[in-house]
Amino acid sequence: MTPAPRNLITDVPGLKVGNAHCEKTKSGVTVLIPDEQAVASVAILGGAPGTRDIALLEPEQTVNAIDALVLSGGSAFGLDAGSGAQVRLAELGKGFKVGSAVIPITPTAILFDLLNGGDKSWGRKPVYREMGIEAVDNAGDDFELGSAGAGFGATTADLKGGLGSASLSLPRGGTVGALIAVNALGRPTIGDTPYFWAAPSEQNGEFGGLGWPAEMPGMDRTVQTKFTLGTIDLSPNTNTTIGIVATDLILTKSEAKRIATAAHDGYARALWPAHTPMDGDLLFVISTGKRKMQDPMVELLELGAYAAQTVSRAIARGVYNATEYPGDTVPTWKSQHGSR
Repeated sequence: MTPAPRNLITDVPGLKVGNAHCEKTKSGVTVLIPDEQAVASVAILGGAPGTRDIALLEPEQTVNAIDALVLSGGSAFGLDAGSGAQVRLAELGKGFKVGSAVIPITPTAILFDLLNGGDKSWGRKPVYREMGIEAVDNAGDDFELGSAGAGFGATTADLKGGLGSASLSLPRGGTVGALIAVNALGRPTIGDTPYFWAAPSEQNGEFGGLGWPAEMPGMDRTVQTKFTLGTIDLSPNTNTTIGIVATDLILTKSEAKRIATAAHDGYARALWPAHTPMDGDLLFVISTGKRKMQDPMVELLELGAYAAQTVSRAIARGVYNATEYPGDTVPTWKSQHGSR
């Protein structure tokens, strides 16, 4: 299996991604926009999610397609990013049409980055709404990883998190991609070592090419989190890894829901621990509907497996590509372990 050309979620035909961030606030927004309205669903396996317009993604609900998916920092304040994206998309004429009204559908998920050293004294200034607008305007085929967009102020147990993406060309045709903002309670690496839990899925040295530690029996499997390591002044709900899986295979909402559930395995393989009571771990799945499956039962099964693998790679790439900024509360992977 090989990554698609960009090794980004935008390798899936018909998608664009835009980032916006504020260095002073140490937070940001990422928006994924399909060229046309697209089928989407969601699976939430963490215990502390923050969302907007999520219920409509359930298979039994009426709305069959969305206009954008929004990932944001800022905890509940970041939900305003969905409003900003919605307003800008309406200006561009995109949305769900009800008579003469046009309503863009912009489901949104947020992560907690309020205690990362940034200045959060924004008062009534609509910082996330403005970043949502800016992210829509920045949307394109290529985008920055690491300290960018929704991952700009993200952290893990002992390293900076970040925005990661990866893609894979499917064996029977089609593409799967992942876009993840990594802000986990747990660790993406094995103990204090530079080795990523996601190493078995790595393609072409995309996050350092270190592989597994030489001494497998000596791997540190101790559960270490922001709580036990004391890397941040914590209260509950201060974490959350959020992301999107995309494919050009035609999916129903029910099938998208099933793929979202299966793709969560990628969180469990790349983060230790994952899906905790204090993480709001969430995955959207979106289908641009460009390619018909020839063998739906087999291809759907394979899509779930490869989606999970791609999610793991995206998580590690987000952490690996994080960069240092003044006032950071934790180091980057590269500053801790050297650029490899």
